[in-house]
Amino acid sequence: MNIKYIGLSEINGPLVVLDKCKNVSYDEIADIELDNGTHRLARVVEVYEDKAVLQVFEGTKGLSLKNTTTSFEGRPMELPLSGEMLGRIFNGAGKPIDGLGEIVAEESRDINGSPLNPVSRVYPRNYINTGISSIDALMTLIRGQKLPIFSGSGLSHNKLAVQIVRQAKIADEAGQDFAVVFGAMGVTNDVADYFRRSFEETGVLQRVAMFLNLSNDPIIERILTPKCALTCAEYLAFEKNMHILVILTDMTSYAEALREFSSSKGEIPGRKGYPGYLYSDLAAIYERAGIVKGSSGSVTQIPILTMPNDDITHPVPDLTGYITEGQIVLDRNLDATGIYPGVAILPSLSRLMKDGIGEGYTREDHQMCANQLFAAYAKVQDARSLASVIGEEELTDTDKAYLKFGNLFEEHFINQGFETNRSIEETLDLGWALLSTLPKSELDRVDDEHLEKFYKPEEATF
Repeated sequence: MNIKYIGLSEINGPLVVLDKCKNVSYDEIADIELDNGTHRLARVVEVYEDKAVLQVFEGTKGLSLKNTTTSFEGRPMELPLSGEMLGRIFNGAGKPIDGLGEIVAEESRDINGSPLNPVSRVYPRNYINTGISSIDALMTLIRGQKLPIFSGSGLSHNKLAVQIVRQAKIADEAGQDFAVVFGAMGVTNDVADYFRRSFEETGVLQRVAMFLNLSNDPIIERILTPKCALTCAEYLAFEKNMHILVILTDMTSYAEALREFSSSKGEIPGRKGYPGYLYSDLAAIYERAGIVKGSSGSVTQIPILTMPNDDITHPVPDLTGYITEGQIVLDRNLDATGIYPGVAILPSLSRLMKDGIGEGYTREDHQMCANQLFAAYAKVQDARSLASVIGEEELTDTDKAYLKFGNLFEEHFINQGFETNRSIEETLDLGWALLSTLPKSELDRVDDEHLEKFYKPEEATF
């Protein structure tokens, strides 16, 4: 029997408190009917004896303490799922907003996901080709990995996200089963229009499911957006056997919504006011990437987050770095000089890269080429620091060679433009051409066999 409760005992921000509730569960969905007949969705976020605290998704504006009717549905929030979700645009709570009608659901699933036995996980191997040299060569995205992008306010992370969606493809014969789930949280209308327009103009929208939460939408919806996006991704990956790349932007907006919600509940704040459970909450999102036994599909994540004041020790990037398998860091100085994408090579890494590249995946020389490019670019920074103290003319010939290499590396390798889509072979060949501008004796991360094969200074004309 469905019991309806009339009236509320308290309204506080996005939260309402209900007294004398029976058999109410945490995370249960409730339907709130206003005195004008309209309905709003709510979720139980706290239960204490016979009291229940509910989070109202559409906000509490217009709610009455006396004439509001609440009924509980006895289930958590679920997302209707279907293969038809590709090519569609949804709001942060999973409701279609593209004017094409409701999804004909094949099934519905709890947006919080199902517990996954760690033993059933398969170790990620093989890579996803993004067409971006700095990523593909030096911090390769492995299928089933979670690899965040650390950016700053005003940097070109949105542009980079669009380029990755447009160019990303699986490296083997399974490429036709590749799709993208795109979740945007707290973005402005013009940014949302940019994403939508870019995907439509480049023709990739048919293989993209978009979940858009705008900056003027309720913060509660913002908390649901990554969960809805990942529920869609898991269904397509593990039921439809597709390879799904999930891009979530901006995770800092998600964390700030969580902080605001935690504050309204009166919880004790942690670092910079974020709730103490921020780590476990982020982990519950990031750990939904991976490959599972019995399915030929996979879920790969690229969360994008903006670092306040470009501070990489801020709680959101700091905790994200603990949970994920590496990071791609964008550099403001490179961006200011017109280099796109402005990837900071030295603080960036992919911890699973070594197991998804090389012979049988990319090319046999990939690891050595990447190691040597990293080592050489690290020496470029040393040479630049020395030149700033004693002057460039006082440097040794080797240091001058490194300065030249550094400028060429940034101009031709890191900087490739928004329209350029390089294959892994083109990227590695370009890397070797740049390394060939250095003295052969400096290439100490490459064995003699590959040095003989790929070191060709006579062809290194830039």
